[in-house]
Amino acid sequence: MDAKVEAVSANSTAHPFDVATAATFDGTRWQGATSDGYHAFVGQFGGATAATLLRTLMRQKEIAGDPLAFTVNFCAPIAPGGFDLTPRLIKATRSTQHWSIEATQAGEVAAFATAVFAQRRETWTHRPTAMPAVKSLTETPVYTRVAAPWIEQFEFRFPEDEPNFSGAAFAEPASAHTKVWIGHAVPRTLDLLSLSAIADAFFARIFHVRGELLPIGTVSMTTYFHVDAAELAAEPITAVLGVADANVFHKSFSDQTGELWSPSERLL
Repeated sequence: MDAKVEAVSANSTAHPFDVATAATFDGTRWQGATSDGYHAFVGQFGGATAATLLRTLMRQKEIAGDPLAFTVNFCAPIAPGGFDLTPRLIKATRSTQHWSIEATQAGEVAAFATAVFAQRRETWTHRPTAMPAVKSLTETPVYTRVAAPWIEQFEFRFPEDEPNFSGAAFAEPASAHTKVWIGHAVPRTLDLLSLSAIADAFFARIFHVRGELLPIGTVSMTTYFHVDAAELAAEPITAVLGVADANVFHKSFSDQTGELWSPSERLL
């Protein structure tokens, strides 16, 4: 596939997030690579993988519009090192494009995604949902109770019910609902790639419910974007309010729903 080359070297002064999610094209194939700074329990933090996949799609010559819906399935931990990326345009219409992309290592699929890109047009707008009332970003202290490579790449601020996983597990399940301001630890104006990573940056719901850290990983994640790149750029922000909850924990798996709000109270 003919595509534009994008490369960010490890010695670049680019933001750590851009280095970690860089996509390169050598004229034959696209490639990404893991980053030690985004290591999670097993393999790379899923949000970094998701952003790499989305970045690759956004660099395709045929791309039209901005991401509308983006689903990533994590098939296996991505081992340290490089991985191949294979994007494919499945179907294009006047308003939308449907894409798929695979990340492979040693010939095996480690993750794959589907994405819908859309050219948004000015039509009727209605936003019936409202951002919950919380302390502002600057009124909320930075959370420092949990340390891990990927967690240190983000800044978390809990305006209420700050979690503490340092003691014994709870005797009874606690609430899965949380509100947290999230931004890059090294300040970076948020774009669609940032949102695709932050969507996976919520602490796992089971951590909050049981009061302990457990080795888990995301299996499947879908992100819906309610803004396009131009709208996001017109309101430069460095953090969003994340609101997350869960419905079911059953037989080794659980769900999570999350919202990302701008400081101006717009659902992103």
